[in-house]
Amino acid sequence: MGVLSDLRDPTSRLAKILSGLLGLLLFSVIFVSAISGVLIYQILRPTRTSTKFDLNVMMGHPTTFSFTANGLSRDGWFFPGLRAAPTVVVCHGYHSQRADVLTLVSALQDHGFNVFTFDFSGHGSSAGVTTLGYRETEELRSAVDALGKRDDVDHRRFGLWGADMGGYAVMEVAESDQRIAAFVVDDAYADPRDMVQLQVNHSGLAALPFVSRFSDLEFRVLNYSFRNQPAVPVRLWKTAGIPKLFIQSEDRPELAGDTGKMYAAAPDPKQTASNSMSYFDMSDDDRRNYESLTVNFFLKNIPPVPAR
Repeated sequence: MGVLSDLRDPTSRLAKILSGLLGLLLFSVIFVSAISGVLIYQILRPTRTSTKFDLNVMMGHPTTFSFTANGLSRDGWFFPGLRAAPTVVVCHGYHSQRADVLTLVSALQDHGFNVFTFDFSGHGSSAGVTTLGYRETEELRSAVDALGKRDDVDHRRFGLWGADMGGYAVMEVAESDQRIAAFVVDDAYADPRDMVQLQVNHSGLAALPFVSRFSDLEFRVLNYSFRNQPAVPVRLWKTAGIPKLFIQSEDRPELAGDTGKMYAAAPDPKQTASNSMSYFDMSDDDRRNYESLTVNFFLKNIPPVPAR
């Protein structure tokens, strides 16, 4: 009791020391929390570099196709292939946009596939805040639902391709939608929290005590409605029978490691491939080889002919 009364009236040396330590602790918590909050804000609101295109002069004769996701309207580009052929939905990654995957889109369309691509929230032309995969999964699911109502596509067979954040959304949708007949993921991760930690590490602030933990906590609070969402490997068994290709990049070792673990956990049929660089950093020749691998995978597993 003497110590407690000293804390209320810090006259003794011990009380002054304890008061100072408590003040320092409080300041440290506030400081770390503030640093983590600013960092999370920057991670979830990446710099948008929307590029405007005139669809009238774009190759492939794309048209704007709109759908509603999470209560908001989204506009995507639909590239027509053979009538009643399967549709491949191409999903860009974090810090990217639909314009960055147009060469892959063209390669798929040239082989008869219908192809659709759009910007996830907080990227490209889409405003808002990214959740690194949680709400992006619902956006992708809504896009597939809307495309399935068209009368010029095979509404029973869809292919999906996604990089990192897009890859997470691809696997989540594939685990729950029987219309997904084949998918490709590139440097994907098992949980959006993994991507948060990766970005914290890249910022250099992970060296500060507790910044990683506070960042994870703040991300979880912001996405509290997804608190019970299991990581991808928990439900990968549901993709049994769906052909899948897992691609890893040597220049993104953390994501490549995550992708490799999910490949090991995934049921058959499955295959894996590796590249020295990620798709968005490849040279033109390497990118053509990559796109050839992807196109051939879809040609083998969901050929662009009307299903009987």
